[in-house]
Amino acid sequence: MTHDRSPSTPADRPPGPETLRGGPGAAKPDPILVVDGLQRRFGGLVAVDVDHLEVQRGSITALIGPNGAGKTTLFNLLTGFDRADHGTWTFDGRPVHGVPAHRLVRSGMVRTFQLTKVLSRMTVLENMRLGAPEQRGEGLLRALVRPLWARQEAEITARAEALLTRFALGRMRDEYAGSLSGGQRKLLEMARALMTSPRMVMLDEPMAGVNPALTQTLLDHVRTLRDEGMTVLFVEHDMDMVRDISDWVVVMAQGRVIAEGPPAVVMSDPAVVDAYLGAHHDAPLTGSLQEDRP
Repeated sequence: MTHDRSPSTPADRPPGPETLRGGPGAAKPDPILVVDGLQRRFGGLVAVDVDHLEVQRGSITALIGPNGAGKTTLFNLLTGFDRADHGTWTFDGRPVHGVPAHRLVRSGMVRTFQLTKVLSRMTVLENMRLGAPEQRGEGLLRALVRPLWARQEAEITARAEALLTRFALGRMRDEYAGSLSGGQRKLLEMARALMTSPRMVMLDEPMAGVNPALTQTLLDHVRTLRDEGMTVLFVEHDMDMVRDISDWVVVMAQGRVIAEGPPAVVMSDPAVVDAYLGAHHDAPLTGSLQEDRP
């Protein structure tokens, strides 16, 4: 299948959602991530079967779909935490299929997890410092010679403290990460991801389990990532949040991309209503569209 691209917009003016045409596999003027023929099977179950997908650079793209649609599996494949059976994908114009997770991070793609991966018995500041790549003191021999890495460690610490202040975690810097609330752990994981200076941030259900008081704070941080020039791809079930902050929405069902487009268009797509609600078309398409969880 061919995918004709629209003319690229000037580099100093990122293409807005109004320049994009919807539909599964829609071409983008300046995609940072391009996926082709991606498939992952678990026995006889096809968990992911994505023919073509592009993520627009400098935008906030929501990936939505009912439980079991393949969203997290897609994240795992793209970020090197799982191995695809078929398919290729490029990041920033370079092939990255089969590239391990730690090398993808160095290339500028970083992710968070649905269940946070903070190191509970380390302090908040130590968690942050671990997120910095290419630390000179990580080797066994170099670790014994402090002058080789002391200056870099001071710079990393200063950057970590600045990010903790930005994410309202500065006063928790010396607390064990295990003592943080669920929402604070989400903030810590997002802040730690920024220690890698990424070009694309992938957030797997960043609002799940978050106290409503912190929800708006997290939403504001996601918007700020885009405003600073980063690309955001995130999984979310709450349609009000998706509608509020997304520039573009991609819908998955049974492993496939069934629709994509601007939020207002996607929310009224009959295929999306069918995927979420089945025969219950009289139910309102607001709030959370996720099916009941066990």
